[in-house]
Amino acid sequence: MTYHLAGDSTVAPMQSSESPMSGWGHALDAFVDAPVRNHAFGGATSESFIESGTWDRLIAEVRAGDTVIIQFGHNDQKQPELLASRGGYTDRLRRFATEVRERDGTAVLCTSAERRLFDGEQVVPSHGDYPNAVRDLARELDAPLIDLTVFTSWLYEDLGGEASTALFSHFAPGEAAAWPDGLTDNTHFRFDGARRIAAFVARSLRAIERRDGDLPARGAPDLA
Repeated sequence: MTYHLAGDSTVAPMQSSESPMSGWGHALDAFVDAPVRNHAFGGATSESFIESGTWDRLIAEVRAGDTVIIQFGHNDQKQPELLASRGGYTDRLRRFATEVRERDGTAVLCTSAERRLFDGEQVVPSHGDYPNAVRDLARELDAPLIDLTVFTSWLYEDLGGEASTALFSHFAPGEAAAWPDGLTDNTHFRFDGARRIAAFVARSLRAIERRDGDLPARGAPDLA
């Protein structure tokens, strides 16, 4: 069995020129027992993932029993005419899930990891209707769902406004070679943050697989 990842920069592999900025998919192989093929890339939408040929390359590798984890939305919401939450966006997600199932694989839908935007002690939702559209599509298709919007919102609030910066690409001047003048980024994780999200994704995948009878119960991963 292989895990295949489709998504944007919050999922994508770390680029050496941007280290330690990382998508959660870069850390997933530390928490699962099967190979991970990460096809996610920065700036990706559900449409550009198709137009770039990336989806065709991903689906060509899918074999019976594989799992494809699909997370878009960060960039789709910037193209509301083409990729409306209840239109082009879900049309493309539905296509992805259908093609995975045609290959006897499992399509797992993910809501977007939330941005770190606080109003007092609460995280401000930043993805509009897109997470709800994914939840409704998962119900329509009877597809597994990993709700990263809910999990990440809880995680940031649990840590608090100040401590949650440690999950993100907040770099002081001179701390990271890629940003010698420093960086304050509340969308993209640093590797330590990516590991926390990846651990939750792995835990969720095991719950999905146990539900489907594919795995015996196992211990939880280290979330540190």
